[in-house]
Amino acid sequence: MMKTRDAAHAEESAEVEVLNAEAAKFDAMSKQVKASLGRLETANQLVNSNVKEVYSNTQGLQVMNDNIDKILDAIDKMLRPSEDKGREERIIRAGPERVGLPDYLTSLKRVDRALSQMSSSGLRINQQIIGDFNELLSEGNNRLQALFRSTLADNVQPVEPLHYITKQLPFPVLPQESASKLGSMDSFLSSTAARDASHNSRESPSVRIYAEMRGAYLSGSLHNLSAASISTSKRKASDEIYRQGTSGIGTYASGIEGIFSAEFNNISAIFSRQDWGLAFDATCRKALAEFAKTLRELNMHIKSNIPTDCFLAYEIVEIVTNVGYRLDQLSGQLKLPFADALKPIRETAKSSLAELMEDVRRRVSSMHTLPLDGSSVPFTAEVMTRMQALTIYPQSLGSVMASLGDGNWQTLPSANSTSSISLPSLKSFDVGADTTQLLAHYIMDTIEALLTSLDSKARGLLKSKALWGVFMANNVAVIDRMIRSSDLSTVLASGGASARVESWRKKGTSAYLESWREPCSALMDVQYTNRGARPPSGSNGLIDSAAVIKQLGSKDKDAIKEKFKNFNASFDDLSGRHKTLQMEREVRSLLAREVQAMIEPLYARFWDRYHEIDKGKAKYVKYDKGSLSAQLAALG
Repeated sequence: MMKTRDAAHAEESAEVEVLNAEAAKFDAMSKQVKASLGRLETANQLVNSNVKEVYSNTQGLQVMNDNIDKILDAIDKMLRPSEDKGREERIIRAGPERVGLPDYLTSLKRVDRALSQMSSSGLRINQQIIGDFNELLSEGNNRLQALFRSTLADNVQPVEPLHYITKQLPFPVLPQESASKLGSMDSFLSSTAARDASHNSRESPSVRIYAEMRGAYLSGSLHNLSAASISTSKRKASDEIYRQGTSGIGTYASGIEGIFSAEFNNISAIFSRQDWGLAFDATCRKALAEFAKTLRELNMHIKSNIPTDCFLAYEIVEIVTNVGYRLDQLSGQLKLPFADALKPIRETAKSSLAELMEDVRRRVSSMHTLPLDGSSVPFTAEVMTRMQALTIYPQSLGSVMASLGDGNWQTLPSANSTSSISLPSLKSFDVGADTTQLLAHYIMDTIEALLTSLDSKARGLLKSKALWGVFMANNVAVIDRMIRSSDLSTVLASGGASARVESWRKKGTSAYLESWREPCSALMDVQYTNRGARPPSGSNGLIDSAAVIKQLGSKDKDAIKEKFKNFNASFDDLSGRHKTLQMEREVRSLLAREVQAMIEPLYARFWDRYHEIDKGKAKYVKYDKGSLSAQLAALG
């Protein structure tokens, strides 16, 4: 039993020893692993440090490599212009005619691009090449300008505007091939480089050349129209009122509109949109200056002949304003130049309204005699002819009168009065109720001034009131007839114009009828209602003249006889004078009716009562009712 226990104990002891040996061996191995890990960590740190240094060096090498590539590129670029210089120089010096315009423009653009690149580098080594290229660019620019000028020179011969105006043909434009060629050249000449080479950064050389050459073409083509406008405006009798369309100014303006419109089409086909306005304005400048000069000369002529030629001013205002507006709508340009050119004429048109009215007063005041037969003065028809002429120009007069103000034409404008130079708007040309009313007011004010002046003059020069009345009635008749037979009737249809004319007619008629009061007074008798019965009447209700006479005393009979004698003398005298007076047809008819209405009822009554005074012997009773009526009717 003991042996068995000892054997087991020995075996367990052996196992423990084995385990202890294994544990010691494991501890030794663990220390070795820790030592290896320490060495590995140290090696790892060393590797990391070396890798970072290698990476940093690699980045530096990459940057250095990129810089070397850039330097090589820059050197290549610096060398390339000097290599291309010979080629570009050969092309540019040969000229666009020899090498062809497309290749020439391409070469100029390459030179311009090379200059920009070298200038941006800032390297002093490029300065010589930059100078050489600038010279090449300047020479190429000059040669291109010469070609631009020569291309235009083929199409600058002045044309005859009347050929296109009379046949209603459009004015000629540049051939499409030439316009395309000029446009190609302008694409470079209008560039900043070309402007710098020309020492003018604002205006491109192509615009300057075009305006110079085509401007001369415009003014040359329109020159004859300018001269014709002046000569035709002055070719008339000094006292003849200007008739619409007799001046060549309308043809001149049509020529300007047609040729300017064609020129704008040329410009829009050649230049870029941003240069259209500048090119159009510069091209038209010379022709517009000539137009303004023509208008100034016409204005001097108009101012010297206001009563007859102010109508030319109204026509010019209307024509030029419309042309200026249409060209401005087309191009957006020339509004102010047209307004400046028109200003003197427009101011004259405004002042002419007061001058016309003052001329009426002055002319009547200067009359030393008036017709002794009561006929109207020729000046009345002249004034009405002026008024008729005013209705031809409703647009211009409406605009002028609106700017002047209603009634401000009564007095002459002061010498230092000023006005805007702006071109009238289309709104101011709206011929509506307001402007028509202004024109009606002016016409009636003029007629009123005429009649008032004639009335004052007639009262001083004409001896009898009857003659004064016939004179005024005749002048009113001329005025009324000329109103009714023209567009004045439409203009004066409202506003009380007819009533004002009629009031003057009544004044004349009333003055004339006063002379017929004398025979009327001879037909007045006195009847006494307290002296017996009423005179008997016949079977048909007529007064029995014999019975009336029988009741009269001798003195009353003598008085009736005297009344018949006075009536006969006065009536015959006035009838004779009436027939010697010169009357307008409607005046003679009107006055005859008025006299008949005044005399006939009175005489009929008087005759009915007293015709038996001379018992049919016609010694006192010269006229029976029928013969008197015939005499009165003969007055008309």
